[in-house]
Parts: sequence; structure tokens; C-alpha cells
Amino acid sequence: MKRLRFRLLLLSLLVACGSRTGLLFEDDPSPVPFDAGPDVGRPDASLDALPSLDVTPKPDVVLLDCPDASDTRIYVVTSQNELFSFYPPTLAFKFVGKLVCAGSGSATPFSMAVDRKGIAHVVYTDGRLYRVSTATAACAVTPYTSGGRPGFLTFGMGFSAETDGTDRLYVASNPQTGNSNGLGSIDLAAYALRFVAPFTPPIPRAELTGTGDGRLFAYWPISGGSFIAEVNKVNGRVVAADRLPTGDTNDAFAFAFWGGSFWVFHSGGGPTDVTRFDPGPKTATTVTTMPSTIVGAGVSTCAPQ
Repeated sequence: MKRLRFRLLLLSLLVACGSRTGLLFEDDPSPVPFDAGPDVGRPDASLDALPSLDVTPKPDVVLLDCPDASDTRIYVVTSQNELFSFYPPTLAFKFVGKLVCAGSGSATPFSMAVDRKGIAHVVYTDGRLYRVSTATAACAVTPYTSGGRPGFLTFGMGFSAETDGTDRLYVASNPQTGNSNGLGSIDLAAYALRFVAPFTPPIPRAELTGTGDGRLFAYWPISGGSFIAEVNKVNGRVVAADRLPTGDTNDAFAFAFWGGSFWVFHSGGGPTDVTRFDPGPKTATTVTTMPSTIVGAGVSTCAPQ
């Protein structure tokens, strides 16, 4: 997950993303075609040729240390430093606690990811990365450093399962302007950034979410809509994508994959709309709203696929 509002970014010199509010409705279930124009904030026209998303679970996937998948929650963090759990079957948010992270000062959460042990990693707008308990909201600063890599002070992030059954934390560069500088991963033993590759074709600032069968997805808003795309974790290539009719360029935003659907949290700066995107029928349905501005979301790779 992530947070951003460009107007505020220009004042603070940092980037962030969030979510918004709305009534219950269902959009046109037919897929919306990609815009072929290469304007700023939109994918390159070459995305038009990509196949649509297919999230059919891969067979024979073995995950280690997983609890009951049906009890797995999505966790969200707000620009008000609040941590909530969100349970998709009931659409219920539950307040976990207020983040009071040492050294954060006036900085606020920017993005979040959650591992299968229930530990969240939250990056703040000043670039500090914290470990956060999803049970108590207690937090501790990590020694993360971007190593001077441009565009990785803040980032979207998500865990994805690896072939050995463990997880890896992937991050998407979020520069202040222009397209993302690319895909990276963070070694959680040393908290060191490893650059993977530039995104091909280029994409704007984006959030990431992963799955238990090893896939990685990116979400980014555009003017009057948004995109979800599958990304190759080895070379940064965008291999499939769908356009959603919800979202806008200056939104705060976050998303997570749970139960075969993508759950998108987006806001124009106030309350947050929650939109469920089902890749099979290509339907985007706004299912609920919450009063705070969600800027990050994370879910364990143990979640239902």
C-alpha cells in the first residue's frame, strides 16, 4: 500500500497516497480499454496490447507457517496514524491502535505491507521504515536505507511468496514527479535495498500487492480511472493489465489482493472509498466507505487466493 496527494506533496516535498468515500454502486462490468495516449500519468500505448489479468490460483503451491486463510485480514493505515483491520467478507473495519513511532515527528504514514506472521512494515513520508505489530500497533524503527538510489525515499510495497515458500518484500519507487524509477526489494535481515529493474513499459507511482502463489501486482491512478497490472518480479516487465473506472490522479490510494479480488482504497483527501475489482467479470464495485484517509494497505500471502 500507499498515499499521495500531489498538492500537499508540493508543500511538503514528500509523496503519499490514500483513499476516499462514496455510495454503493456497481460500474459497467465490461472491461474499459486502455487509453492509447502516452500523456503524463498514463501508461505507454504499448499496454494496449497486453492481455487482461488472470488471477486463477496456480496449482501445487506450498506455503509455510500459514494460519487459517479464511481468518486472514487486510490491514490499512491512515494519514491520521491509525491502524485498522479490514475483513472483506463482512466489509468490517476494526480499530487496532494509534501509531506513535519514535522519531516520526510531523511525518505521516505513506505505504504499508504485511508479512504472514502479522508484522507490518510502514514507510513514512520522511523515508523512515518501521516494523509495526498488527495486534497492538506498537512500532520500532528499522535501519532501512535506500543507499542513495534515486526515487526510493518513499515507495509502494507488498510481500510476494517466493519459490522456497518464504516471502520477499517488493517496493516500487515513488519519485515526486514523473514515472516510477522501477522495482526493488528489501532484504529484511539487513534492511538494504536491492534494485531489480525499471518497469517496462514505464508506469507512474504505484502501490504493490502480492499473492501466495508468487505473483506481484501494481496499482496506479490516472485521470478519471486507474490500472491494476501484473508485474514480472525478475525483470519488472508488465505482463497483463486491466483498467478500472474508479480513482483519479491526485488520489491517496492503497490496495490488496484477498479471495480472488482486488480491494482498492482510494480518497480525494477525505473519507475513503473501498472498491472491489473482480478480474474475471471485470467488475468494479464500491462496497463501503470509511471516514479516515487510507494511505497504505497490506495483507499476508496466506490470505485466500
